[in-house]
Amino acid sequence: MAKLQKSIDKRNALVKATIDLVNNNGFHATPMSKIAKMANVSPATIYLYFENKQDLVNQTYIQVKAEYTNYTFATYEDTMPVEAGFALIWNRIADFKLKECDNALFLAQCDNTPMIDEESRQEGIKHLQPLLDLWERGRKEGIIKPVSDYVLYAYAINPLSFLMMTEKRGAFQLDKTHLEEAYESAWSSIKACK
Repeated sequence: MAKLQKSIDKRNALVKATIDLVNNNGFHATPMSKIAKMANVSPATIYLYFENKQDLVNQTYIQVKAEYTNYTFATYEDTMPVEAGFALIWNRIADFKLKECDNALFLAQCDNTPMIDEESRQEGIKHLQPLLDLWERGRKEGIIKPVSDYVLYAYAINPLSFLMMTEKRGAFQLDKTHLEEAYESAWSSIKACK
């Protein structure tokens, strides 16, 4: 049992080092040797868990995306009214991005660069299915604008990454009022006009 825990700890250390180094240096300036050094393991140890750097980054992305969506949808029920469901999901996403800033920053980098392969990206999208299903129900009920999920995500969710990055740089301090204003802007950008 101790051997299994030690193995899990090494893998987790490699994932954390990958997140930290990619966030601070970018994907291309993050060699395996630096990841191993930061994780306090030998470079050869990485290959016990991952095929190569691309596999390490892809698996890290999928793991972090799963943690993000597990948190996001933990209290969501698909029977909720569309607006209430969206409000809950949006606020949980905001909470995750502010509390788990390193993980959220890593996801934002992955979502905005070609460093993740398409198969892993599609696996990550599957984790968002409850939100996509909510939007589809909202479109059918005439509550959500009849536009692509990508457009909805761009207007309703992506601005949170911008606000998180701005706060992380120290240029802006998000408070409760700002979050309420951001939510209202997100909701008004995707709700259908009646």
